[in-house]
Amino acid sequence: MNLVIGLLIIAVGAFCQSSSYVPINKIKSWSWESYWIVQGVFAWLLFPLLGALLAVPAGESLTALFAAHPRESLLTMLFGALWGVGGLTFGLSMRYLGVALGQSIALGTCSALGAILGPVFTGHAADLTSAVIIGVVVTLIGIAIIGVAGGMKSAALPEEEKKKAVKDFNFGKGIAVALLAGFMSACFNIGLSFGAPLTWNATKPIFATLPATLLVTLGGFLTNAVYCFYQNTKNKTWGDYKKGSLWGNNLFFCALAGLLWYSQFFGLSLGKGFLAAYPVLITFSWCILMSLNVVFSNVWGIILKEWKGVSNKTIGVLVLGIIILIISTFLPQLL
Repeated sequence: MNLVIGLLIIAVGAFCQSSSYVPINKIKSWSWESYWIVQGVFAWLLFPLLGALLAVPAGESLTALFAAHPRESLLTMLFGALWGVGGLTFGLSMRYLGVALGQSIALGTCSALGAILGPVFTGHAADLTSAVIIGVVVTLIGIAIIGVAGGMKSAALPEEEKKKAVKDFNFGKGIAVALLAGFMSACFNIGLSFGAPLTWNATKPIFATLPATLLVTLGGFLTNAVYCFYQNTKNKTWGDYKKGSLWGNNLFFCALAGLLWYSQFFGLSLGKGFLAAYPVLITFSWCILMSLNVVFSNVWGIILKEWKGVSNKTIGVLVLGIIILIISTFLPQLL
């Protein structure tokens, strides 16, 4: 039962993350850089802080914990800053490829590299058992098949139809950006791996990774803030923040987007707490989260009509990729 509960919690978090870009469509008259950093305040600062506080036992504090582990804290935040670069390009991948294909390529790269490099960088390569490696390979196969479906879509649809589904659609540029986003986004799990000691023995297992998550997202926030404020200056969009009549609507949807985004890592922490008796799935949990993110992002892609007008064959390839990804989430436990 704990196995099922753990996977379901991670799945709910993945669904929330995949839904987090939907509220952004409701934001009015703000440039990308303006709404991106405002939703980041919620996604990478406020909600991670609230989550981390759940891990703090009575009489303890986060600042004391981080001060007691300076090396781990610094490395966790450093890889968070590198992940922040992935977060920036992640948004651009969806701008050029759409929610479905953009998330699929970026998260696929992030999934494999994050699952493998986390244990390797922290000296726990022995955790990468054959079952975990097979799971990663199957995940990549599923991602690749979805990528093939995206290529078929790009080749078959006229430019006008592509623009209707994704305004700035550019397959070549989008693939390059998505691969970069996936590579840098893998640093999130590497940061979590370095942050493993950042917890207390008295902390409930379901909250154990939340202090490290806060440091990773803090590092990412700093990277994003520098870039977004630079873009505000370059594009002369500081005036976005002065549009008082829009703040009620835009702040609400930014907060909603931030909450949905953070839910994936809150769910990952809770889910891993229920999977404590399954070390293979603990190691593979990052891959599980990313795989389910891809599954749900493509469901949203279908709902948002990003695949409208493609052939049944293309849809069949897409569905095959989704099925393989679903199988990959529990496959390592069966091996």
